[in-house]
Amino acid sequence: MILIADSGSTKCDWLLLKGTETILECNTMGFNPYFHDRPLIKSTMLGVAELAPYVQEIKAVHFYGAGCSTPTLNAVVSEALEAVFVNAKVRVGHDLTGAALATYQGTPHIACILGTGSNSCFYDGSEVYEEVPALAYILGDEGSGSYYGKRLLADFLYHRLPAELQADFFATYQVSKDIIMQNVYMRPNANVYLASFMKFCSKHLGHPYIHAMVRKGTMEFLNTHVLCFKNCHDVPVNFVGSVSHYFEPVLRECAKELGLNIGKIVKKPIHGLVEYHLKYSFLGVI
Repeated sequence: MILIADSGSTKCDWLLLKGTETILECNTMGFNPYFHDRPLIKSTMLGVAELAPYVQEIKAVHFYGAGCSTPTLNAVVSEALEAVFVNAKVRVGHDLTGAALATYQGTPHIACILGTGSNSCFYDGSEVYEEVPALAYILGDEGSGSYYGKRLLADFLYHRLPAELQADFFATYQVSKDIIMQNVYMRPNANVYLASFMKFCSKHLGHPYIHAMVRKGTMEFLNTHVLCFKNCHDVPVNFVGSVSHYFEPVLRECAKELGLNIGKIVKKPIHGLVEYHLKYSFLGVI
């Protein structure tokens, strides 16, 4: 059996395979080694009841996660998983690699993530190349859930939201400046907290204020993370993540203006990852 995982900072999707058959799918919190340590990852996984009957039978774990960008960071995740899946060989890779594999259709392409955070790469079918770095939610994450949440909260506190949005936002969340400041500056996972307001943005996407905000963020992402590739107009640009899924009309509108060819837009990469592993027998796992 092999276990494949796709983890953002908010949620992690797990899928267990026996040969080509899917045995189960489940979800946990997202694991990002920038924010989560070995004991937390280990204890969380030991508490996943659905996986418990198969722990001894799993021979390989392939984990693609946000923040898994260096050997040191990857070791945080791999060592925790090795302590749970004691008979498995654990491989940990970047969620950007996961995005590239999940949207690969046999030809070179640009793969992008638009979820809680944002990032991009070029995949030639063999290697993943980054042109510019991802700077996370304080310095970067253009066009991501944390990006929009940060702007939405700032405008709410500054009373810059249109009156109808200001009223609905307060009615929906009942938040104050103190609550927001505590969650952003004094509690862990501020990026996840910021991204949690994406439901409000999605609900009001037809409102001129929200549409303009999403359009601005999308253009910032495309200009920074896609146009940086010299061949960006010659290859498909594929996307994974909930933000690309829910804001697809704006994404396609902006891409068309920039002369980009949008290919696949996938909300959850996990099934694309399974398809890739099965089709290409990646790393000999099948």
